Amino acid sequence: MKTELAEVSRFYVHVRGEPRDSCHPVAGAAGFEEAAVLYAEKWAPDVDADGGLSVIVLDPETGERQCFRLDLETGDAEPCA
Repeated sequence: MKTELAEVSRFYVHVRGEPRDSCHPVAGAAGFEEAAVLYAEKWAPDVDADGGLSVIVLDPETGERQCFRLDLETGDAEPCA
């Protein structure tokens, strides 16, 4: 059971350009990209003029951060430019 719990990470996500204290916890994501998509689905943040959303995903255990650009019409996620 301990192994199963270790495989499901908990991440914190916030909209790019907003302060880190605006992060929301995202549980049940297997990785950074999935956490970004789950965040958009759960909290439905405002999209930009292009109909997309850029988010920062943080792994609190390692301190690693990744940025993703989400296309909310197609569900595609790509690393930020």
